[in-house]
Amino acid sequence: MTYEQKINMAIAYKGISQAELARRLGETPQNFNKKVKRGTLSPEEMMAIAEELGATYWFGFIFPDEKEI
Repeated sequence: MTYEQKINMAIAYKGISQAELARRLGETPQNFNKKVKRGTLSPEEMMAIAEELGATYWFGFIFPDEKEI
């Protein structure tokens, strides 16, 4: 599974859009989408995404209810 697929599944699980996640992270939706599509998010950015989603990140997202994506 690609990072793009994991991110899209995680935001769907949390019920928000990619644009909303981008804004919460202080990025423009367009720039964030490009990074996601290219797979150029740094480990720090992936951890920030997980934190914003209320999950932890370890090569995927782990939510408090133990759902793994």
